[in-house]
Amino acid sequence: MTIRTGVSAKAYAEPSVLSPSNLLREARRQRRLGDRPVPGVCLLDPDGDVVRYLAATGVAGRHRAWACYHSELWTTEVDGREIGIVPCAVGGPYAVLVAEQLAESGCDLVISVTSAGTIIPLGTPPYFMLIERAWRDDGTSNHYLPPADWVHLDPTVADLLVGAFDHLEEPVHRGASWTTDAPYRETRTAICSAAAVGVHAVEMEAAALYAYAAACRRGVICVAHVTNAMAVDGDDFDKGDADGTHRILALVSAIADRLRPALMTGTEQ
Repeated sequence: MTIRTGVSAKAYAEPSVLSPSNLLREARRQRRLGDRPVPGVCLLDPDGDVVRYLAATGVAGRHRAWACYHSELWTTEVDGREIGIVPCAVGGPYAVLVAEQLAESGCDLVISVTSAGTIIPLGTPPYFMLIERAWRDDGTSNHYLPPADWVHLDPTVADLLVGAFDHLEEPVHRGASWTTDAPYRETRTAICSAAAVGVHAVEMEAAALYAYAAACRRGVICVAHVTNAMAVDGDDFDKGDADGTHRILALVSAIADRLRPALMTGTEQ
């Protein structure tokens, strides 16, 4: 199937000429890196707060064989499991670029925990929201899937996570997000439109990551950390103690405990 949009033609079944494996190969050659695999579970940390806190407290270190030209990979241990963390992977294009390269480097579960603004509240911020569907107001998702209003978390994966968060300190709701490439164009009209279709929060990565996951059959979970009402009332963007690091890592551990066995056996497909 080929769809022409603007100046480009999107052939969804056709492989890309530029592949993550080729890019990583050349990066390793140029930078004289080894090919040590990355951890099987990796966190995208768009705000960078998790890495900043862990690095400052001496419990995270750089992965010296990470070959991405555009990012750093840090590692830490959470509940006996090594976790990789890429800071500041903000926005759909960058998040998917990193996710593709993580998968090529040995990661089978990417978890994105991104700050998000309230559209229809599910509680009092801060709280987490497992994104079960994302409204596609981005550009990247259309390169992986044909145009549509929504892209969804795999329902089998969603079912595997039932009850996984019951023990966590910070609540985890389920809901819908609006993924935008232009956070400073969240006009009142756009916000009202999002609310009208049932959106609970606005963020910048989920639609792109879920489209990539669906097209390439990859393990990706997107969580909105709802921390703000777009700074219109003050006292926004507060994640709590240590910028929410401990709660975010507890969330990542809970997801990994449920999904990693299924990913290793392929039963999530």
